[in-house]
Amino acid sequence: MAPFGLSALKLILQRKTAVKPQTASWSRPFGLGWDKPYTVRYASNLDDGPWHGAPLGGFGAGCIGRNSKGEFNLWHLDGGEHWFGNLPDCGFALFESDGSTSKAHGLAVKPTVDASNPEAGEPLSAWSWYPASSANQNTGTYSARYPLSWFHYRNVFKAEVECESFSPILPGNYRDTSLPVAVFRWHFKNPSKKPLKLSLLLSWRNTLGWFKNTDPSAEVHFRDDGSPEHSYIPAIGVSKGQSNRWIDQADMNGILMDGERSNPIQEGEGQWCLAVPSLPAGVELKRCSRWNPHGDGAELWQQFSLDGTIPASNNDRRSAASNDPLSAALSISFELAPGAELELPVVISWDLPVTAFATGCQALRRYTDFHGSSGTNAAAIASEALKQWPQWRAQINNWQAPVLQRNDLPEKLRMALFNELYDLASGGSLWTAATADDPEGRFGVLECLDYAWYESLDVRLYGSFALLQLWPALDRAVLRSFARAIPAADANLRPIGWYFTQGKGRVEAARKLAGATPHDLGAPNERPFDATNYTAYQDCNLWKDLASDFVLQVWRTYKLAPDGKDLNFLANCWPAAVQALKYLKEFDINNDGLPDNGGAPDQTFDDWALQGVSAYCGALWIAALEAALAMAQALSLELGLDTAMEQRLFSQWLEQSRENFDKLLWNGEYYKIDADSGTPVVMADQLCGDFYARLLGLTPVVSDANAISSLTAIKEACFEGFEGGRLGVANGLRRDGSALDPNGTHPLEVWTGINFGLAAYYRLMGEPTTAFAICDAVLEQVYQGGLQFRTPEAITAKNSFRACHYLRAMAIWALWATHTNWQAIPGAEH
Repeated sequence: MAPFGLSALKLILQRKTAVKPQTASWSRPFGLGWDKPYTVRYASNLDDGPWHGAPLGGFGAGCIGRNSKGEFNLWHLDGGEHWFGNLPDCGFALFESDGSTSKAHGLAVKPTVDASNPEAGEPLSAWSWYPASSANQNTGTYSARYPLSWFHYRNVFKAEVECESFSPILPGNYRDTSLPVAVFRWHFKNPSKKPLKLSLLLSWRNTLGWFKNTDPSAEVHFRDDGSPEHSYIPAIGVSKGQSNRWIDQADMNGILMDGERSNPIQEGEGQWCLAVPSLPAGVELKRCSRWNPHGDGAELWQQFSLDGTIPASNNDRRSAASNDPLSAALSISFELAPGAELELPVVISWDLPVTAFATGCQALRRYTDFHGSSGTNAAAIASEALKQWPQWRAQINNWQAPVLQRNDLPEKLRMALFNELYDLASGGSLWTAATADDPEGRFGVLECLDYAWYESLDVRLYGSFALLQLWPALDRAVLRSFARAIPAADANLRPIGWYFTQGKGRVEAARKLAGATPHDLGAPNERPFDATNYTAYQDCNLWKDLASDFVLQVWRTYKLAPDGKDLNFLANCWPAAVQALKYLKEFDINNDGLPDNGGAPDQTFDDWALQGVSAYCGALWIAALEAALAMAQALSLELGLDTAMEQRLFSQWLEQSRENFDKLLWNGEYYKIDADSGTPVVMADQLCGDFYARLLGLTPVVSDANAISSLTAIKEACFEGFEGGRLGVANGLRRDGSALDPNGTHPLEVWTGINFGLAAYYRLMGEPTTAFAICDAVLEQVYQGGLQFRTPEAITAKNSFRACHYLRAMAIWALWATHTNWQAIPGAEH
């Protein structure tokens, strides 16, 4: 399809190019609320409410989000930080006249507050807003199949109006996927018998200077759940030095927003650009470079609602003063004959090249490798988008097609495979510029917004399946960062939060011991990638799953990455893998070959104490030894490395571990949670290690018979026995489905990512019906309970959730792997 431009208008006016509702998408009537959405379990945790939509913007570039009310309300423009709130002047509006009657609406429901000025009362009171859907009238639909989203406006205007939005999120494309840009593909059709005059308005706030932390100390506090959080105070509402001006180039016209820029440029500084292609005769562009969004909005709306135009102004470089809010707008007016159609692309781009961490520590974003780091390239990014969007859109169709065509997968599951990828953009993503050591840059996604540290290794054991299958070079980048961190040490002592929650007083531990596999790659208020183990809820030096998690992920990525086996990556990670396993073996206190859990929670279920050898950690350990032997053999055969000593050592440990695992933990029906505590529960994820071993073609940890028997017990106790299976699989219940402790935390939670991992295990073991039933239950809660695009770690039977925007939920891509035998997604092989 040709882009809208000088030579295309007459053809486009006659084309049947309507953007139609898509299969495998999440849909919601425009503006319709939720009767009883999920609410947060702990008051101190984040709960922005259910109004979330698909994010726009490239990975690590910062992103914006637009919800099903038409509001732009998610502003993740400061790397790793979260600001949520509606800016009513940011958005679209539409004017329509048939010659005798006219109407105009802002294409969002009536706002109650301007989040940048919450004390001011009703914002933009002169505007007319689009009516929300109700039980009696549907005014349109919002749909999303990430990275695509659609608004279909119905029963309000005479014209049929649709908007498709997207960013170039393209598997295997490490350039375009990083770009800070959003494309809005508008489609208008006149189904009436009269000509219609239409005018599309785009208004936007100059927010330059807002998204940076004004608290340089970023002081760390502990929440009531014992987790650390840091102080984040963005400069919302700052306006000093801002200016807006027209920009006209051979291929585009628009408005460029500037702000104060330091030398060198600092966080929050840069540009925004609103742009349309050069318009032919018959289509009129008007631009207002400056209007006050804190007034009633009449200065813009009075004229727009009258004839679809706006006051023309070009303030060039006139700078705003303090407390002088600055918005800009453009309008595109045209006439449609009866039956005619028109397609119009509109682009919003931003150039905020620097993301800062601790005082004096910052990084350039990945897209600066292609558009420079001056912070003056928003127009160049917009220009590229206006040229490339048809190709990007075709590439999205191409890579999504294999999933859409798998009719043997439930549609809800296909929908979620796409939409759960949202977290790679809006999960506080960090993607730095390339260096000689990191040719694709360094990459990380937060565990979640409540637990704001990067790439928690135990969580990404599940959640990284999406990255592996779609952007494998980024998956390798994360694992290289862990490999570098394993030998490092940080002897600084800090208090461990869990002991406070247990009333046990102050217990301190070193932040990072040499050889210990770190839990995470650090936090956005420190030095991510270099200062690891940010979380202090538990002493991560004592965890019994992290070393195994690392080794399994390295071998998985080497063996199964769609862009081929990278021997250099494997060789780079090998010394760290050896050191990590030797460190973990030191916790084998009774010399039975298996590391022992220590009583304080010391694995991914970090509120759940295990004692002695555990099924979860023990199975992962055995699988990791199998993977390490496979790594050693590959490096010996392919690169000639001498790994004979490691092969002998790991073989001895493996033989001893296998001999004792069943002896210590098998109870005749399933595996006991651990050997020493006597806790009488069926642990849902007891055999994650066996799942990984089978997934990677290694020798299984347990026999087929024991695996199937355990899965049957898990299904009956933790799935069917918990709320009749309507919520998903609870983490741990008695064999009869009852709770060991009615007030328990982790055992009575349904963890979304664990459920998707379990579903993949069931599918691998030939039980697709159970796999799909588990996924259906969890997805029903997420996508009907107001949790979409903020998928939490955990949901409960009390209609509450914990830890939204959670990384582990991308484990749903493990089900794609097991169901399709790793069917490749086009582009990921590049």
